[in-house]
Amino acid sequence: MNRLTGLLFCCALVVAHPAGAQTSLGGCQTWSVVRERMTRVGEHQFHLAGAVEIECDEVRLMADEMDLRTDADLVTARGNVGLFTEGSQINADRMEFNTRTRTGVFYEAFGIVSLGEQADRSLFGTQEPDAYFWGEEIHRIGPRKYRITRGGFTTCVQPTPRWEVVSGSATITLDDYALLRNPVLKVKGVPLLYVPVLYYPLQEDDRATGFLLPTYGASTLRGQSISNAFFWALDRSQDATFFHDWFTQTGQGFGSEYRYVAAPGSDGTVRAYLLRERATDVTGSGGATDRLPSRQSYLIRGNVNQALPGRLRVRGRVDYPSDIEAQQRYSYNIYDASLRQRLYSVNASGAWGPYLLNSTVDRTEVFYGTTSSTIVGALPRVGFSRSERPVGRSPIYVAVGTEYVTLLRENRAGTSVRDNSLTRVDVLPSVRVPFTRWPFLTVNTSLAWRYTYWTESVDPVLGQTEVGFDRRYFDLQTQIIGPVFTRIWDTPDHGYAQKFKHVIEPSISVQRVSPIDDYERIVRLESTDFVVGDVTRVAYALTNRVYAKPHEGGSSATPREILSVVLAQSYYTDANAAQYDRYYQSNFSGTAPSHFTPIALVVRGQPARSVSGEFRTEYDTQFDAFRTLNASGSFAVGAVQGTAGWSQRRLVEGLPGFNDPTRRDHYVNAAVTVRSPGGRFGGSYAFNYDLFRDYFLQQRLVGYYNAQCCGFGVEYQVYNFLRPDPRTGQSFDRRFNFSFTLAGVGSFSNFFGALGGVS
Repeated sequence: MNRLTGLLFCCALVVAHPAGAQTSLGGCQTWSVVRERMTRVGEHQFHLAGAVEIECDEVRLMADEMDLRTDADLVTARGNVGLFTEGSQINADRMEFNTRTRTGVFYEAFGIVSLGEQADRSLFGTQEPDAYFWGEEIHRIGPRKYRITRGGFTTCVQPTPRWEVVSGSATITLDDYALLRNPVLKVKGVPLLYVPVLYYPLQEDDRATGFLLPTYGASTLRGQSISNAFFWALDRSQDATFFHDWFTQTGQGFGSEYRYVAAPGSDGTVRAYLLRERATDVTGSGGATDRLPSRQSYLIRGNVNQALPGRLRVRGRVDYPSDIEAQQRYSYNIYDASLRQRLYSVNASGAWGPYLLNSTVDRTEVFYGTTSSTIVGALPRVGFSRSERPVGRSPIYVAVGTEYVTLLRENRAGTSVRDNSLTRVDVLPSVRVPFTRWPFLTVNTSLAWRYTYWTESVDPVLGQTEVGFDRRYFDLQTQIIGPVFTRIWDTPDHGYAQKFKHVIEPSISVQRVSPIDDYERIVRLESTDFVVGDVTRVAYALTNRVYAKPHEGGSSATPREILSVVLAQSYYTDANAAQYDRYYQSNFSGTAPSHFTPIALVVRGQPARSVSGEFRTEYDTQFDAFRTLNASGSFAVGAVQGTAGWSQRRLVEGLPGFNDPTRRDHYVNAAVTVRSPGGRFGGSYAFNYDLFRDYFLQQRLVGYYNAQCCGFGVEYQVYNFLRPDPRTGQSFDRRFNFSFTLAGVGSFSNFFGALGGVS
């Protein structure tokens, strides 16, 4: 019936004007045709010529000439053939198209599909984010699916594309993917890279499953390398990435990363990597060749933050390299390359009104060399407390804290293991009375009673034994802040601020700890175990703060602290207690007993919201010398951002803990990043320099450039090791990495953080 209706309609076109008509034909709910001439060449065949245009629902066909076969629902077209649908078009020399199935073949054809908003527009310059494909034959095998024979693909729509991928066959699914088999990547017409399969995302949410572009690298220690990755978009809230690295000199590695976001505040990332290093021949300094055996190592890293029912939250972390040296050799990040520990921890916490629960299981092993290590942790640590609450309407606040912990402490040297692990129970009720009636003076007085029980103790002859021991003491503290002095300057003629405010804030704290019997029997593993009894502590500090009130905020603007200077010191009636004051960074270093702690000076400045800095030092008054000095700062001005740091641990003759020349150090580090507006190009430079040994620990230069539809990233790094690599004898490593960026195709950093990625 449809074919008969079509025949009658086409006959009517002979006497109708060229604007056409509409009826039902060959699967088209709506149909219209425009032509200059039409000739009937058979019972069900018609020839149309002269700028022919046919619309069949959402499909529009154009050509110089067309032949219609109404019995087969077939349109054959020649000359300037075009097929147009929403978001895509195909142009060809000739075409065969079925109006019922909406399928067809286009010969010597090319097409364009819009990528919409999912692609990074910085890669397209002023061009629209479109993908361009061509082939000797393009088969339309579905409403949104095409198969290309002997053709290619690119996102460069210039007359001469900067890059293109040519392939014997390819499949394109609009709003989903382009799959090319045995493709060759060409840049400026030069073949550059072959891969078995290329999966190009065309999805609107910019998260499509597929292979990412490989990264090329070269290294003194590892040789040349190729890094590949496959991205799997599981759904909108979780994905996985699989890595493979091939190193010409050392072997290969396999890795994976899983990420999820379950809800705001509930997310996690887990990364795992297996490294297989093959056997290597190494020539020693005497000329002899040794055969180092193959070895295998792995690395697991992850972070999880998950909300649970009942106001509970679980946090987990793992950083576990099976081979510390392998991690240090392969990592690009200086922080990861200097780590010498493996750890895992799981924490569960919850709050119900004033009641708090905190439970942790953790284990950290710190290595010294290859055979010695120290293990610390808690299996488990459970704390339950009631936060401060007033007693009725009185100005008295009461709180209580409890803790149960099984402390893990082991020292390993080769096959020798010394185990100091034990269990400790702590109860700490406290009472506080604040005085805050005057704005310029604050006084807080608190009294706490602490009871601690250890399952083991120290015997003067036998050492640590499985004999329990308990401790009781009172802790009375009074903290006074003030009187606070303030002065304000109006500066209406200056563009920086309307007002400056200078605050001078003296403070003093007096603490008295009651006597503790048999102090030498305590197994001292954590800071709470080091509390010395029958001692009075007086801590005093002077703080200067400068605030600025900016112009742009008007009278309602909030003052911003632009400078603070804190000078602090403590006095102890017992000289041994000063060694364990946690406020001072240079304590707990085996320093000599002294009634006075070092003087701590802390300076923080933020002259502008984008510029900040901090300086800290500790000065030993007994030896008239600085123990440590540290400084750091950051800035962000327009397209330039930078950070810098400096630290020094000084050599102090006669001061235990600081009189060993091998423990002193002196470092400086800096990093600067430049990014053009729109992200067209950018780069970064970073270095770490050992001033004491006078050499660069590492220098790293990363740069990238994005053209209208493609780009590249390049990295060069020189890393110096403290000792030669046992497999190559090299004490330094020069590293080079290069990666392409194609518009719409994701790039990646390899598992160890190449090209500026996070390892």
